[in-house]
Amino acid sequence: MSSLMNSLDIDSLLEELTLEEKISLLAGSDFWHTVPIERLGIPSVRTSDGPNGIRGTKFFNGIPANCFPCGTALASSFNRELWREAGKLMAEEAKAKAAHCILGPTCNIVRSPVGGRCFESFSEDPFLSGFAASNIISGIQKEKVLACIKHFVCNDQEDERKAVNTVVSERAMREIYLKPFQIALREAQPKALMTAYNKVNGTHCSESQYLLQDILRDEWKWNGLVMSDWTGTYSIKDALDAGLNLEMPGPTRFREVIPVRHEVYTNKIHRKVIDSNVRQVLQFVNDCMDAGIPKDAVESPHNTPEASATLRKIGGETIVLLKNENDVLPLHNKTEKPQKIAIIGPNAKVAQDSGGGSAAMNASYKVTPFEGFRSKIEEGDGSVSLDYSLGCYLDRNLPDIGHLLRDDEGNPGVTAKFYKKPRTGTSDDNRELFETFHFKSTRFYLSDFKSKHLKPGELLFYTDFTGTFVPEETATYEFGCSVLGTAQIFVDDKLVVDNKTHQVAGEDFFLGIGTRQELGSVDLEKGREYKIRVEFGSGATYTLSSQYSERGGIYFGARIKTTAEEDLMSAVEVAKSADKVVIFVGLSKEWESEGFDRPNMEIPGYTNQLISEIAKVNRNVIVVNQSGSPVSMPWIDNVAGLVQAWYGGNELGNAIADVLFGDVNPSGKLSMTFPKRLEDNPSFLNYGSTNGRVIYGEDIFVGYRYYEKVGREVLFPFGYGLSYTTFSLFNLRVKVEERDLKVSVSLKNTGSRKGAEVVQVYVAQDKPNIIKPVKELRDFTKVTLDPGQEREVYFTIPLNDATGYWNTYSESWESDAGAYKVLVGSSSRDADLLQGFSIEKSSSWLGL
Repeated sequence: MSSLMNSLDIDSLLEELTLEEKISLLAGSDFWHTVPIERLGIPSVRTSDGPNGIRGTKFFNGIPANCFPCGTALASSFNRELWREAGKLMAEEAKAKAAHCILGPTCNIVRSPVGGRCFESFSEDPFLSGFAASNIISGIQKEKVLACIKHFVCNDQEDERKAVNTVVSERAMREIYLKPFQIALREAQPKALMTAYNKVNGTHCSESQYLLQDILRDEWKWNGLVMSDWTGTYSIKDALDAGLNLEMPGPTRFREVIPVRHEVYTNKIHRKVIDSNVRQVLQFVNDCMDAGIPKDAVESPHNTPEASATLRKIGGETIVLLKNENDVLPLHNKTEKPQKIAIIGPNAKVAQDSGGGSAAMNASYKVTPFEGFRSKIEEGDGSVSLDYSLGCYLDRNLPDIGHLLRDDEGNPGVTAKFYKKPRTGTSDDNRELFETFHFKSTRFYLSDFKSKHLKPGELLFYTDFTGTFVPEETATYEFGCSVLGTAQIFVDDKLVVDNKTHQVAGEDFFLGIGTRQELGSVDLEKGREYKIRVEFGSGATYTLSSQYSERGGIYFGARIKTTAEEDLMSAVEVAKSADKVVIFVGLSKEWESEGFDRPNMEIPGYTNQLISEIAKVNRNVIVVNQSGSPVSMPWIDNVAGLVQAWYGGNELGNAIADVLFGDVNPSGKLSMTFPKRLEDNPSFLNYGSTNGRVIYGEDIFVGYRYYEKVGREVLFPFGYGLSYTTFSLFNLRVKVEERDLKVSVSLKNTGSRKGAEVVQVYVAQDKPNIIKPVKELRDFTKVTLDPGQEREVYFTIPLNDATGYWNTYSESWESDAGAYKVLVGSSSRDADLLQGFSIEKSSSWLGL
């Protein structure tokens, strides 16, 4: 394979490029690539999502990818070394997808529990977010792949995300929302940055001189590429003047040659502005070329044993043990007497690998919790058995049935056949087949479907999805589909679901478009083969919008038709006879996703009732929650165990089983506070768009900063997490040396198992002259110790980081003279060790 050419001489190219060529470089060529200038040897380079893994260039029928635990999970490891290891694997994944630049990490703040993209971000705390981002970026860029940190800044909700004006004080902006970016740029120097969709204080981020020039370039002296979020450019001149170097995706919407050239010729846009933006694009291309990705490289999976082992390790470290009464955990796969474990819940036999939206991908494989448990049991001595019951449903729509069907070749999944004309009967004799695919899923979004048999702009086509279904029991089965286009479901040629002749608007697909789910029922017999056929018409056939120009999509599924009460009571009966019950609950892509915010903190459906009823008949109930953000837990006092497992990527089932069976001692700590109620959280009265505006009324008091300041009791505090062993912290020592705060503390494993503890360092000012949080996280480290082992733990924290705040009067960072204290512990609530220090002289500064 031929490799990319040597690095570009940017100064020479700026002389040689025509104005028209320069303008063309300032926007993408397509969804993922930059524009090449072949006559001057400027290649096209590739970007790819994203935060949870590297998708590649396709949404539809994408090359399988390794899915990582979500951002809030990664942050919960509190492990810098692990973050760098994750970044390294992300870079390897990017090279397999021939991608030069990863569109991540996401470094926004978890401002509210209901934010649709909370799971992509890291934390409510800016220092934890910044350190997580910087170490992942370091891991990525050490392998010569570029990281694009996003979304700059205050992209903390999905409601009217492209239009909403975020009204935020300068102090909150600096101390909370810009701080993670500031840390990441200082510590890791990401080569690219993506602007946010929203406005900040009246100006869209992608055209904000204040954000992109005054802070990013002039104050922070950062010299990387600034790109827009996808379709997040809103002007020609303002965005170029502000220094939005690259409009994405392509082809351009705002940087067409003729209007931009006219702006230049009439002196509305200075030629220096064009050159300055082009220089950054060329430097970005140069940096991308260092990855050594061949020009003719093709996307491929990176499904190696080493990658799987790393994902499993990462997953195990992110899981947080929140409750463990009477040592109900760990479970055991070898027991002296027979033991029955009941596995119950909607997430037990489903792999909730990630949230939805641009973070989702075609995972190369997924391990469900039930499969992880079954593997552990098979490794044991046969004395432990598993029993299963669904208990209740989680799905907004009927569940994906790809794993229950067999395609035309007898493999799990469905066969998809594409035609130019619709079916007119039960035969295909009158149609020309132009594409055939085999899929393991029954959920499809065809936004980027392409075929050489379709002309450019040809959006009308028809697809038959077919598979064979053999029911495991005789029952009435419910089928359903939502569609962006039209669809009908047939069982043995009998029409069961019609979402074609009469359509009603719904909220599915990426941005909540398409129809509602239509349902139909049919009686099926156990063991008999049934032919399932779904006739789909592309987006051009959609009856609810005459001007819709999309290729469309379809979600279809099925399940036994029962009532919620029947499912619940069946699970209760299973739980009665079990020694221990593990209930797998939480959210999914359908409920937590880019494109919308959650309406509340509740787990959907009958989950809360299920847990409450099972807890009445069994004392040994362990709940495993999978979500990227907090959920309400009205049953918390009635269960013995609780585990927060997040969205765990490919290896989630194995990682959960490793922790619950004790092969991995849990060491995760919550990257955000879990409030008791949504009404308790500081952004409750100021979340979401109100007439195009959102006021960050809680100011700097986000997360634990608020709960501690007002004395509000929470369900679980920031930084909290249990272990199967115990630790003791003692002998805290603090001193100031020049411009550093030196902290040391002794940590001892006082339990009987090897384990890891996260030592957290908080700083507080004794008598601040302005309102401040009770204390703020400033550093942390994870330490692994054998039983009885003791170790001295050291921290060196820049005094500016430890004591600085933004002075809105002087418009600078300030560290006031006076008395301070260091608080050290295992969570924001349990920072009991205290030692004072003082600063003799005030100081102020700007910059990273």
